[in-house]
Amino acid sequence: MKDLTGLFNPKSIAVIGASSQEGKVGYIITTNLIECGYGGNIYPVNTKTDGKLLGLPAYKTVSEIDDDNIDLAVISIPARFINQTLEECGQKGIKNIIVITAGFKEVGGEGAKLEDEMAEIAKKYDMNIQGPNCLGSLDTNTPMNASFAQLSPKKGNIAFVSQSGAMTVAILDWSVSEGIGFSKVVSLGNKVDVSEIDLIEYLATDDQTKVILCYLEGISDGERFLEVMRRVTKIKPVVILKAGSSQAGAKAVSSHTGALAGNDSAFDAAFENCGVMRARSMNDLFDYGLAFSKSSLPTGKKVAVITNAGGGGVLTADKIEDIGLELVDLTDQTKSELRAVIPDEGSVENPIDVLGDAPADRYKATLDILLEEDDIDSIIIMACPTASYDPEGVGNAIVEAKRKTDIPILVVNMGGPTFNEENILLRENNIPVCVFPETAVNVLKALERYHTIQSEDQESCIDKVQDTDKEEAARIIEEAKQKGRDALLGSEAYQVAKAYGISAAPIILATTKEEAGQAAEEMQYPVVLKIASDKILHKTDIGGVVVNINSKQEAEDTFEQIMASAKEAHPDVVPDGVEVQKMMPKGHEILIGMLRDAQFGPIIGFGMGGIYVNLINDVCFKLGSGISDEVIDDQIDSTKISKLLKGYRGENPSDIEAVKDTVKRVTKLTLDFPEILELDINPVFVYEDGCSALDIKIKI
Repeated sequence: MKDLTGLFNPKSIAVIGASSQEGKVGYIITTNLIECGYGGNIYPVNTKTDGKLLGLPAYKTVSEIDDDNIDLAVISIPARFINQTLEECGQKGIKNIIVITAGFKEVGGEGAKLEDEMAEIAKKYDMNIQGPNCLGSLDTNTPMNASFAQLSPKKGNIAFVSQSGAMTVAILDWSVSEGIGFSKVVSLGNKVDVSEIDLIEYLATDDQTKVILCYLEGISDGERFLEVMRRVTKIKPVVILKAGSSQAGAKAVSSHTGALAGNDSAFDAAFENCGVMRARSMNDLFDYGLAFSKSSLPTGKKVAVITNAGGGGVLTADKIEDIGLELVDLTDQTKSELRAVIPDEGSVENPIDVLGDAPADRYKATLDILLEEDDIDSIIIMACPTASYDPEGVGNAIVEAKRKTDIPILVVNMGGPTFNEENILLRENNIPVCVFPETAVNVLKALERYHTIQSEDQESCIDKVQDTDKEEAARIIEEAKQKGRDALLGSEAYQVAKAYGISAAPIILATTKEEAGQAAEEMQYPVVLKIASDKILHKTDIGGVVVNINSKQEAEDTFEQIMASAKEAHPDVVPDGVEVQKMMPKGHEILIGMLRDAQFGPIIGFGMGGIYVNLINDVCFKLGSGISDEVIDDQIDSTKISKLLKGYRGENPSDIEAVKDTVKRVTKLTLDFPEILELDINPVFVYEDGCSALDIKIKI
């Protein structure tokens, strides 16, 4: 782990490119350091200095500074001078650098070359370089504002890491008006050395940080990201807003799995795998962040709702059910006690309607009763600004109730100025406040999910799959490569599947009609014959697939028929032959597939298979790396086809254990062979006892 202490708590700072001219970046950085109350030495460096700058002793070069223990240099000079200056910093023994200057990788050409040189200098002197092309950093506890942001946030327990400088400035400006505090704010820039992974790993050890928020446009190192996040998310929550498209899969997607994955499936699967909470918008990012910074965690899914408006209660209840939480069933005793304090026109069923005229003491009494209910994991209080609503009184009642319990209480105040003072009171007492009920439920789900993440101790189940023949699979794949093919034939894919214990319908390659007849005889009838060529994609369209072959003669005749049809449709293609496959009895049709992501490795897909797979789009994706039995269970349960597999409307259940075993073996295969870019099995027939893969496509 990088030691980034000097980036945030330096004993002294050199500002290279400091300026006395208002509006210059070097001026803003220097004045920010002075005005934020930074207690260490500040050394302005400017080649044109006359010895003083903004009331501080100034230097023409960093080497002139009579201090051999400078922890941090903040550099804002033209790009062409940066690397020379970094060499001087290295010789001076400065280990931590923030390069504000732009004009590097983001502009390409010479800029990219300069950035490559910068990376080498970082290695040469064992430096931590943040940037280039960044806003800088702030630490409210040191305090230190080594940035050119115009405003400094107040002290808080949220760390914000952003790849976008402009986004950082916007958030800082907004946070001041909203009263949101930060422990640290970091602008990443081009990430020549210090990455988001380094920062998150460091922030996990920071006592002033309770929750880590990130705005990222890319992940530096997928494998290391997963390893670090799996550790960090056990310590404190990490919430990431990921912008931009995923790098999932190969450039040319040819499988159903690839078509269904979509641009963001890789990041969804990776974040879930390592415990990262994913935000879908800036609102989500800071709603989650504020909740994690203030609230305790629910230990379960059961929610009680108090509302003074029926409509708001209905919206809240709908969202709770939709998102996978539960409205708690109140006990008869609790309902009886609620009837004593809520008028008959109200409701003691959950959501509890205290009515629009509810005074503060009705809220207080309702809360006191609910806090005696053992089965409640969290409470949402929703209010509309009726004419009789008492913001101060209700706010104090909620604060008093919160002091009596560890369960999370979230407040939804659906309005504006009426709630201003109450909202301030609630937030000061670590009670999250939202404007709309859907937001509150989303936040509560994030809190509940994180409690699960902290308590999970899942082990990969893939290492338990040991009855495989890796050498045989490697031989088949290598032979296909040697023949210049980028995809395995069906018969080759079957042999690979067989080597990994994946149950599949037998398939044999025939190069003559006699071989086709013999293969059909060996398999027992009926059989299917289909053209064998990686150059012919839509085999059925050209008459390249014939089913229900029931005799040796029919197999031989069909062989010749298929070869003739292929030659007519594709005269420039020489097929490898015709594949003969055992026809299997029908079962429930599922899809199991894999798409390899450039950053995170195999993304495993499971869902409904058959001819309607793209139309129905009933598929769930999980990361192959570190996959567990629990994750596979969740993957299957997340699909509609799982209801059929479990037995629907009196049907006998299918062999889900065989399905799980197939998912594991496909995952094992694709982890063992990074050269497999895509794997698609559609359909897999699932029976009451066992399952069988029919059409296996493997792209290499």
